[in-house]
Amino acid sequence: MIELRHLRTLVALQQSGSLAAAAKIRFVTQSALSHQIKELETRINSQVFIRKSKPLCFTEEGSRLLRLAEDILPKVQHTEQLLKHGLDQLPPTIRAAAHWPVLNGWLSQVVEHEDSILSDAQLQLTCQHPQAALKSLVAGHQDLVLTSKLSSDAALAYQHVFDYEIRLLVAANHPLAEHQHIHAQDLQGSTLFSFPVMPAKSELVQHFLEPAGVEIKQEIACDSLQQVAKLLLQEQGVAALPHWAVNELKAYPLVSLTLGVKGFYRPLFAAYRRSDALNQPLQACIQALSQQGQGH
Repeated sequence: MIELRHLRTLVALQQSGSLAAAAKIRFVTQSALSHQIKELETRINSQVFIRKSKPLCFTEEGSRLLRLAEDILPKVQHTEQLLKHGLDQLPPTIRAAAHWPVLNGWLSQVVEHEDSILSDAQLQLTCQHPQAALKSLVAGHQDLVLTSKLSSDAALAYQHVFDYEIRLLVAANHPLAEHQHIHAQDLQGSTLFSFPVMPAKSELVQHFLEPAGVEIKQEIACDSLQQVAKLLLQEQGVAALPHWAVNELKAYPLVSLTLGVKGFYRPLFAAYRRSDALNQPLQACIQALSQQGQGH
């Protein structure tokens, strides 16, 4: 049976990029961590990462378990926090949804931070397709949706949270690695590795390349940030990721580049029902996310 400690260990491996660093995060010896990983691999009859890979690369099985961890661990932590408060003194719960797993990862970091100004409210995080998330919001199944896509539904209101920068990632030996700034024409005919899988055109293609009349060779969807890094190191392609996702790949020998002279930014909005315009916990949550986001 897969246990929570296995999932937490995989997350530590993803964050740190090495067994030794992951062992420190998990407060165990490297030998104990190796034994735990071997135990997990025996249970699933598959390796979870490629041995002696530098940087550390997860297998498809390992990537699938990481996605499971992203879904389960925040819910477990949320339940633990509720129980610590006591059933008679539950803080308000705000059900939030976003499409990007990396955005949910950023939200989880905000919630877990000891000094988080969200401490008076509990965020219950889910990852959904943008259109499905907005439909759930209208139906009352979500309280808040973080999105860069706006709909014309009169039942919804939108509040700007912050602008996030999208940066270009390339391998250190890529021809563009020495450029001070990346212009749209520099990416003509490039292969784009994208994550997460988007239902439509990526932000880079739709809002940076197409307005300049630039076409890429192909766009390859990836299942994880680790797969993006692996392909960047193997192939002469590029990737465009939000700045907080770029920070998760610092362990890899990749170069982060500015798109355009002033940077390429996209707005993030908080969508909520108009009937919740006076919902104080919800509005306080949106304000808090805005303040936290401006610091990242």
